[in-house]
Amino acid sequence: MTSNNIENVNKTKKIAILFLLILLFLIILVFSIANTMTKDRRMPSLQITKKELAVRGDIVSSDNFKIASSKKLYKASIDTRFLDLNKKELFLKLFSIYSNISYNKLKRKVDESIKDHPGYLVLSYNVDSRTAKNLKELGFKLRRLKVFKAKEIAGGRVLQGLNIIESGEKRIYSYNNTLTPVVGYIRKFESENGKTKVKGIKGLERKYDALLNNTEDGILEGNRDVLSYISFDKNSIIKKREDGAKLVLNIPLKLQKNIEMILDKYKEKLSAQEIIVSVMDSKTGKILSLASSNRFNPESIRQEDIPSLNVSAIEYQFEPGSVIKPIAMALALDKNRVKKDEIFFAYNDNGKPNNKGEFRRGRYKIDRFYIKDDHQFSKHYLTIDDIIMYSSNIGLLQIIQRLKGAEIYEGYKRFGFTRKTGIDLPYEKVGEIPPIYKLAAGEDKNQDNVFKATISYGQGMTSTFMQVLKAYSVFNNHGYSVTPRIVSYLQMDNKKYKPEEIHKEKVISDNAANKLKNILIKTVKYGTGKAAYMDNLIIGGKTGTANIPRGGKYLKEYISSFFGFVNDEKENSYTIGVTVIKPNSTGRYWYYYYASQSAVPIFKEIVKNLVSLNYLTPKKDIISNKN
Repeated sequence: MTSNNIENVNKTKKIAILFLLILLFLIILVFSIANTMTKDRRMPSLQITKKELAVRGDIVSSDNFKIASSKKLYKASIDTRFLDLNKKELFLKLFSIYSNISYNKLKRKVDESIKDHPGYLVLSYNVDSRTAKNLKELGFKLRRLKVFKAKEIAGGRVLQGLNIIESGEKRIYSYNNTLTPVVGYIRKFESENGKTKVKGIKGLERKYDALLNNTEDGILEGNRDVLSYISFDKNSIIKKREDGAKLVLNIPLKLQKNIEMILDKYKEKLSAQEIIVSVMDSKTGKILSLASSNRFNPESIRQEDIPSLNVSAIEYQFEPGSVIKPIAMALALDKNRVKKDEIFFAYNDNGKPNNKGEFRRGRYKIDRFYIKDDHQFSKHYLTIDDIIMYSSNIGLLQIIQRLKGAEIYEGYKRFGFTRKTGIDLPYEKVGEIPPIYKLAAGEDKNQDNVFKATISYGQGMTSTFMQVLKAYSVFNNHGYSVTPRIVSYLQMDNKKYKPEEIHKEKVISDNAANKLKNILIKTVKYGTGKAAYMDNLIIGGKTGTANIPRGGKYLKEYISSFFGFVNDEKENSYTIGVTVIKPNSTGRYWYYYYASQSAVPIFKEIVKNLVSLNYLTPKKDIISNKN
C-alpha cells in the first residue's frame, strides 16, 4: 500500500472517531435535556413575599413613659454542612463580634453540630432589631469571603449562608417592678405562623389582652431582582404592619415611683406583710397611683414572687374595721334617724375616773355578747362628731339599731360593698355582708341586733381596699360615688378611644355627705387622725385597726388603715387610701399596729408628695408640720 493510501485511511479513521465523539456528545446532551425536562426542578420564583411581624401594644404612663412595650426578635441560623471548615475560625470570630455572643459559646455549638449532627443550627433566638440588621450585612460579607460553599443537593447546587429571620416578640418592662402587680405579667406562646407571641395573664396585661394583641402583620410582595430584593412596581403589594392598641394610663410615672419608695421605707420600718396605697381623683375616678410594697419584675418572676402576683387592692378581702363607721353614720343621717345635736351614753361608768385618773372603756351588752370601745373617754355622753372622731363602737351601734335590716343591707350595697367597683382590672373580688334576714332579726320585738352592731364598725363583713376607697369618694363628691379608672384612653390607628363613660351613682344626699365630710375633717384636726393634719389644706379621714380573724377567732394580728381625702382651694380633690397588712405588733415597737402610728404617717407623706409635684396647691408656700 502506498503512502498516499495509508494517509487517506488514517484521515478516514480520524474523521470517523471525531464523528463518533460528536454523536456521543449530542446523545449525552439530548439525554440531559430530556432528563431535565422530565425531572422536578427547583426554579427560583419570580415573585417574592416578605412579612413584617406586628407586635403587642405599649402600656404608657400619663407622663409618656413606656411602662411595658414589645420588641421584635430575630433568629440567627446556619447549616453547618455548607460551612467551609478551613474558614470556620473566621466565621466564629466575625459572628461573635457582630452578635456580642461569646466566642467560646459559639464554638461549642458549632463544633457539636459538625461532629454529632451536621445540618441546621440555631445560633441565637434572641437577636434584637439593630443586631439583626448588622448580622444581615455580615451575611453578605461572608458570601464574598466564601465562608460558605455550595453543595450538590437533589440534583442541583445549593448555597446556604447565615440566615436572619423574624422569630417573634419579647415584652420589655423598662422600669422593672414599677406599677406591679397592677401592670401584670405575660406568658409566651407559639402563633399559627410559628412566631413567638405573648398573652396577658394578670393585671392590665390580662384585662386589655385582646386589644393589646390586636395586630396585623405587614406584607411586601413584588418581583424578585437579581439580588433577591423586591422590585416595586404598580402590581406590588405594600401593607403596613398594624401593632396592637396603646394603653395610656391616668398614672404618672414620677408620682407612682415616689409613692413606691415611701412604701418600701415603711414596709421595713413597720415590718409589715404588705402596704397598699391609692390616690384617686374624687370627681372623675381617675387613679393617679395604685401602689403596693410587694412588687416583682415581670421579665424575671421568681418563686418568692408568687404571693405578690395578685393585685391585693382588689383581690384581698378583709374585715375593714373602723374605717366603715362613717358609712354607717352616713346611712343614719341620710334617713334622718339621728339629729346633729343628739348625744349618746358611752356606758363607761358615768364618766367617773378610777384612782389613777383613768376612765373605763365603754361596755355594752347585746344578747350574750359584750361590745367594748377601744378608747377611753373623759366624758360619758358623746355627740355624733365624738363617735367618729374618737371611734366609739358603742356610740355607733346605738345609732345603727335605728335602721331596719333592709335599709342597712341596701345602703351598704349602694356604697359599693358586695359589688365590683368597676375598676379596669381582672379578678376583682366583692366581699360579703350579713344577709337581710340576719340584719333584720329582732326588729319586730324592738331588740338590739348584734349583726347590725358589728357591721357598723366593720366586723362580721369583708371588703376589698378598692371598695372602701370608692365608698370614701362619696364624702368628697356631694354624695356621689365614682368608678375608679386606671386607663385614660386607648390609641389605635392614630385614633384615641376613651373607655366607656360610667355615670356617677347617687349614694346619699348632699346634706348627709357634707355632714360626714365635716366630721372627717374634725377627726383629722382633733381625733384619731391628727397625725395627718397639715395647714392650708383640707384633709379629712378615718382610722381603722382591725384584728385578723381565722378559724372563728380573732388573732393578735392586725390590718391598719386610713382612708380619707385632701383638697386645696384650686378645686384639686383626691380620695386616698392606705392599708397596712400585719404591721409589727410585738416587741419594742408593738404600737405600730395602731393605724394612727402606721397608716396615718404614710398618708401624710403621700400628701406632701402631691404638694411637691404640684397636684395640690396649699394657701401658703410653706406647709406646717404641725401634728
